[in-house]
Amino acid sequence: MNTCKVTVIIPTYNRLAKLLETLDKILNCNPRPDEIIIHIDGNDNTTEEGLKSRNFKTVKIIKSSIQVGPGGGRNIALSHATNPIIASFDDDSYPLDTNYFERLTKIFNSFPRAAIFLARIFHLHETILPAQPTSRWVSDFIGCGCAYRKEVFQQTTGYVNLPVAYGMEEVDLSLQLHHMRWGILESSWLRVFHNTQLEHHNNPRITAASIANLMLLAYLRYPMLFCWLGIGQCLSRIFWLIRHGRTSGIVEGLFLIPKLIRQYHHQRQPISAKSLLSYLHLRRNTVPVSSEKILLS
Repeated sequence: MNTCKVTVIIPTYNRLAKLLETLDKILNCNPRPDEIIIHIDGNDNTTEEGLKSRNFKTVKIIKSSIQVGPGGGRNIALSHATNPIIASFDDDSYPLDTNYFERLTKIFNSFPRAAIFLARIFHLHETILPAQPTSRWVSDFIGCGCAYRKEVFQQTTGYVNLPVAYGMEEVDLSLQLHHMRWGILESSWLRVFHNTQLEHHNNPRITAASIANLMLLAYLRYPMLFCWLGIGQCLSRIFWLIRHGRTSGIVEGLFLIPKLIRQYHHQRQPISAKSLLSYLHLRRNTVPVSSEKILLS
């Protein structure tokens, strides 16, 4: 089996069976990554013992005694990576194509303006479409199926360490990168399967975090002139939750806002108004790029 100079990072917490399935899929790729780093969160001994009992030769295990969340886990794992390309998965997501890392390497080398490469992500019960040699510049990404240019990631402040980070972690990093004039490239030539139905999003704890995190994001990254935008986005989220019958956790989320702002106020580094407006424009108007010749060569 051939290997390539790619590091895979996976944050995990108490989901050993899912994680083992993901590892099997990754290790069956050809070429496969020459380094896999798994961050085990919250002093999860079961996962650590399960991995060690299988004696994976290319897998490095890093464990945190406290819960730092998926973003915090990615920060730690990435800091230990030895390759310039860092492929990121969740413990329940994995490549659909065995030559995924070959394709990723080719795209990485062909688009030097890109700091993050986003795969096309499919979920349970969705039609899995064939890979297409098309790409586009987008405003945001998803951590369960992407890759980072390590040297650029290290120029940011990384992810905010939140145990429940919905609505915060990827958007925050996207804003930082956009302000630094780096791009996020989504490629339909990269395909990832996310083995979940997302039913856990109905959890009241996640509902609360999705509200509070929006206000934390606005506080940390929006210029003062756009504080109203953060409030509007928070209200829009609340109305959406009410319309979809997910009211449990809304009040808790509102009370959580001042606590989070106090806890993370030292990380406030707002981007410029120009960068924020440019980011919002790209969110509504993605930019297609021609990549067929590069990907098929």
